[in-house]
Amino acid sequence: MVEKFYIKGGTPLKGEVLIGGAKNSVLKLMAAALLAKGESKIYNVPELTDVEIMLQVINGLGVKTSYNKEEKSLTIDATEITNITAKYELVSKMRASFNVLGALVSRCKEAIVALPGGCAIGERRVDFHIKGLEALGAKIKIENGYVHAKANKLVGAEICLDLPSVGATENLMLAGVFAEGATRIQNAAQEPEIVDLANFLNAMGADIIGAGTSEVVINGVRQEDLHPIEYTTIPDRIEAGTFMAAIVGTKGKAVIRNIYPAHLTFFTDKLLKMGANIKLVDPTSIEVACKNRLNSINFVTQPYPGFPTDLQSMAMTLLTTANGVGIITESLYENRFMQVPELRRMGADIHQDRNHAIIKGVKKLTGATLTASDLRAGASLVVAALMAEGNSVIEKLHHIDRGYENFENKIRLLGGKIERKDEVVVSPVELTEGIRNESYI
Repeated sequence: MVEKFYIKGGTPLKGEVLIGGAKNSVLKLMAAALLAKGESKIYNVPELTDVEIMLQVINGLGVKTSYNKEEKSLTIDATEITNITAKYELVSKMRASFNVLGALVSRCKEAIVALPGGCAIGERRVDFHIKGLEALGAKIKIENGYVHAKANKLVGAEICLDLPSVGATENLMLAGVFAEGATRIQNAAQEPEIVDLANFLNAMGADIIGAGTSEVVINGVRQEDLHPIEYTTIPDRIEAGTFMAAIVGTKGKAVIRNIYPAHLTFFTDKLLKMGANIKLVDPTSIEVACKNRLNSINFVTQPYPGFPTDLQSMAMTLLTTANGVGIITESLYENRFMQVPELRRMGADIHQDRNHAIIKGVKKLTGATLTASDLRAGASLVVAALMAEGNSVIEKLHHIDRGYENFENKIRLLGGKIERKDEVVVSPVELTEGIRNESYI
């Protein structure tokens, strides 16, 4: 059985939608909870495939967990860590689980963690993580697909990242919590999820200054200074941006609740320039609307606070039917235009030249059978199908399920025509046998 989305496009999205907790934050908070002995509780935790994988990773370390579906809370009891190995079968499925490396080295002084996997959107090396840990005093050995890190004692150091890597910044923050003295990360990532992790760690008793800026300082504390806490995850800005695109693209009008508008300033500004109407309803809610055909824009993806690469595919989808020609430059990942062939099948006029995409707006998209290649590309195809004339089918939903909770239900609450259905997949061998036995005739 294979699940697929069946979507009938052309219906403006209207009403209200509630955004869930940030996937890219909660996964790192789960790793951070390993640092404190005792039972921590995290609220606003979405039910996602990636969260389930991370649960399996930390359960494999001997940590006890329980999820409360009604209150969207996750309890993590890290009183004991009985295993320091994060296995390939899990880490290879989801890159964020690599962040247990910094937490384990920090608390246990040793870790064996498989090299990470995740979406096939381009090369995302771990050398920044490794060099940073070595600067703190860890001895690193990589063999058989695993990173083996060991340190009798971690000592604070000056670390300058070649690029503002989110994962490396987070891993080094976790590693620096118990390091002797101060760890200074320069050219650090500035994403809201970095700030959320720092706030979580500081609430536990850590001493971190400068999160959200290009320089983060972690003043080491003793292990006994850390204690378990209760904490609420920030809203998911990428989910919010996806719904903003869907509402604008279908020429709808809806209120998006449980968001931090400041986390979406750059994306919001681009939508306003395209012709969308966006206004603040209250400190955590915005109203998004669009009546007329959008205008094309140009933009370059950049680390936060620039245009988020995770919303590039959503913006491209909007440009496919906008007035004029728009140019997108993807500066972060070399394979982040994987939605382009699928959008072309819907009638989009897109020319791709390496990391540049030139989109000439057409009057309309038409429905087609589409395949999700990765998380964000898959979500952008859902937006495209909602915009399109006619019916679409989207396959490989496991990519989308990694980062969007109850996606189709939220769309239906806004009036979108979408259903998730199971479909029996018959192998060529079974089909041949069936024809031979006349069971398919």
